[in-house]
Amino acid sequence: MTSLLDDARTRLGLSVLSRVAGPNALERRSRIRDTTGQRWFRPGSPITIVHADAATFIGGMRALLLQSLHPLAMAGVADHSGFRGDPWGRLQRTAAFLTTTTFGTTTDAQRAIARVRGVHRRVHGTAPDGRPYAADDPDLLRWVHVAETDSFLAAYDKYGAKRLTADQRDEYVAQTAVVARELGATDVPVTVDELRTTLRAYRPDLASTPAARSTARYLLVRPPVPITLRGPYAVMAAAAVGLLPWWARLPLRVPYLPLTEATVVRAGGLAFTEGVRWVMRPVNAQR
Repeated sequence: MTSLLDDARTRLGLSVLSRVAGPNALERRSRIRDTTGQRWFRPGSPITIVHADAATFIGGMRALLLQSLHPLAMAGVADHSGFRGDPWGRLQRTAAFLTTTTFGTTTDAQRAIARVRGVHRRVHGTAPDGRPYAADDPDLLRWVHVAETDSFLAAYDKYGAKRLTADQRDEYVAQTAVVARELGATDVPVTVDELRTTLRAYRPDLASTPAARSTARYLLVRPPVPITLRGPYAVMAAAAVGLLPWWARLPLRVPYLPLTEATVVRAGGLAFTEGVRWVMRPVNAQR
């Protein structure tokens, strides 16, 4: 019975990993993590703890919702990204970038950075409000970075496997800043306090646009997932919404239900992350 349960868990873990990281995900992860060479981040440091945890699923969803509130960033996604046509492909590329820059050798990380910067140079245009945008604009890169860093940290604080100390949380922000600067962002925060200050400074630039509201509906109401995964996806999405700051709720037209979020949603988020860890455990053991 134990063997059958382990086999089923491994198959489910492989299915989840393939959905998020693409085909041949195990081989690619093994190569990234097992290749010898210098790395940007030491094993066991805060960025490796946070980015290896199941809470990143919830954090990634929150980051997408939060990032959509910047009209220029959203214009670039709408005009140039395959987000709607190939949402899983985009997710897999993002997961590969995160894994490579966090766990890979310096050489592999720099190659991943160069590829992304090459894509960014080709992404430019005019937003619906008439303003020009460019994906390699340091200000937009900083916004995407702080929204992502704040989201991953918020998700880990709420649903991570173990608590980070205050010093570890500051170190996480400083470590993510390394990648942001390599991508071309400037004046990036390196402490939690600076992260909060930077995020707050962007609020006048954020807006409730049709593109932002459409993205929220797409992610939360009409998700691109098979029916067998709709239940877990709904739990993950509710947990992500529950982590959004109050000022992001109304622009995205998502509810604010503090009592429900503190009880039912939190319990669901804990169950979701524990479930992902459970199904992934045999897969991780093989890497």
